[in-house]
Amino acid sequence: MALSYCDIAPGDPWHGPYHDTEYGFPVTDDRQLFERQCLEIFQAGLSWLIVLKKRAGLNAAFDGFSIARVAAYGDADRARLVADPRIIRNRRKIAAVIDNARRLQEMRRDHGSFAAWIEAHHPRPRAEWVRLFRSQFAFMGPEVVGEFLQSIGVLAGAHRPECPVHARILAADPPWRRVGPAERPSP
Repeated sequence: MALSYCDIAPGDPWHGPYHDTEYGFPVTDDRQLFERQCLEIFQAGLSWLIVLKKRAGLNAAFDGFSIARVAAYGDADRARLVADPRIIRNRRKIAAVIDNARRLQEMRRDHGSFAAWIEAHHPRPRAEWVRLFRSQFAFMGPEVVGEFLQSIGVLAGAHRPECPVHARILAADPPWRRVGPAERPSP
């Protein structure tokens, strides 16, 4: 049987805090949603441990993931980011983060917030979420979308049912719980 995140994360200095206090809990704050989306983009093709170790640097380099600030980035900011050793310096991922911030600015004008946009499209199966995110954002493949939505409590599957964190997530009433069993997307 393959080990799950619930097996390897508890007690780990990097994975433990994320597993125990963030992963799978509902998120409605736009800055936090943008950060999670960006972290998942930066993780593509890499280990989650690398992202967790670079998280503080990513937050500093991207102005705390302020959507408005990142959306205003120009060529000088792109050059600064590509040269910043604190972050994952992938040009395509950096460009996607900036482009996505701009798209979020438009989305916020139309829907009020990123959280409201997500809520307006909930529930839907994972494959439909992937199509929707690909139509709206850059660098949003199936793994990035799936992990992003699990990490913010929209899709089930972040924790095994016997994981102690799972009970705390249930108490926080994640969006995936607010659909009937027939409508509940599979993890």
